[in-house]
Amino acid sequence: MDPYSALLVVFFGAFPSFEARYAVPFAIVLGFPPGWAFFFGIIGNLLPIIPLLLLLGPLSNWLRSKSAIMERFFSWVFERTRKNEASIARWGVYALFLFVAIPLPGTGVWTGAAMAFVFNIEWKTAFVAISAGAVVAALITTLPTLGILNLFEALP
Repeated sequence: MDPYSALLVVFFGAFPSFEARYAVPFAIVLGFPPGWAFFFGIIGNLLPIIPLLLLLGPLSNWLRSKSAIMERFFSWVFERTRKNEASIARWGVYALFLFVAIPLPGTGVWTGAAMAFVFNIEWKTAFVAISAGAVVAALITTLPTLGILNLFEALP
């Protein structure tokens, strides 16, 4: 486990659509002990969450001020969101957690941060829900990886 490989796992953990759910099994295949693989993958996966949560609002405001198309787009998104405000207030954080926890393409921390922004979930609450979801998603993909590797080690 050299520092370059650890940084590679952190980078892959932070990369959209790869994230910890795939960075951790990748690290295990590279020869990392499972605990270290999980640590580096999750660290990488958690790095972009706070900047995303804090910058999506200002970025959308800037885009809206610079482009009529962006103004229409964000107005449309927020209008549709407000129609479901009661459901979002009731299930928003739990739905956010479940959305990120299911390891399918497009359901990671990057999309979760965008979802938190659109549904106006407070950034601290969103960070906890997204982080917990990322850990669960990484576990869901890592545990079968360990089982498959153990199966191959048992073969003669």
